[in-house]
Amino acid sequence: MTVLVVGASSGIGRATALLFAREGSQVMAAARREDLLVKLREEGAGHGLAIAVADVSDPRQMEGLARAAGAIDVMVYAAGTNTTDRALKNLSIESWQTTLDVNLNGAYYITRAVLPGMRARGAGHLIYVSSIGGIYPDASGAAYQASKRGLIALAHATRIEEKENGIRTCVVCPGFTDTALVEKRPV
Repeated sequence: MTVLVVGASSGIGRATALLFAREGSQVMAAARREDLLVKLREEGAGHGLAIAVADVSDPRQMEGLARAAGAIDVMVYAAGTNTTDRALKNLSIESWQTTLDVNLNGAYYITRAVLPGMRARGAGHLIYVSSIGGIYPDASGAAYQASKRGLIALAHATRIEEKENGIRTCVVCPGFTDTALVEKRPV
C-alpha cells in the first residue's frame, strides 16, 4: 500500500507517517520543514519511508507531490496551523489567510491532485485530520474553526461525489492534543 502523508514533519502527521511505515506501507511523508522531515526519515529508516519538501499553500507543489508519490492508495492530510492572535479583535487578514491556506486550501489542492489517479484505479482513501473545533465551538478562534469546519465539508462533499469511483473519505476530529500546534495557543 502506498500512503501519502501531508503535514508529516510534526504532531499527528508525523506519528501517522511512522505508524503506516512501521506497518509495512510505502510512505511518502511531506511537509515544508526539511530538517524535521530528515529526522523523520532517519527514525523510519528501513521501513519504506521517503520524504518530500512541499508547501501545501502552493497548488503546483501539491500537483508535483502527487506525481512524485506515484499510485497513492491512501492520502492523509494532517497539515495544520493556527495563530496566537486568534481573537477577532486581533486577527489580521494575513493570519486569517494563512490559517485557511494551510488548514483548508492545501487540503483541496492535494485532493484535486490525487483524485485523477485514484479514479483511474477505481479506489482510494482520503483521510483528513480536522479538529473537535470543527464540530463544536471552542476558544480556538474563528479562522481555525472556519478552516476545520470547511475541511469536514470538503471530505463529505468528496465522499458523495467520488463514492461511485471507489474513493472513500474519513475525517478525524481530535480534541486537544499535545503537539507543536499548542505553542500557538495564547493560554
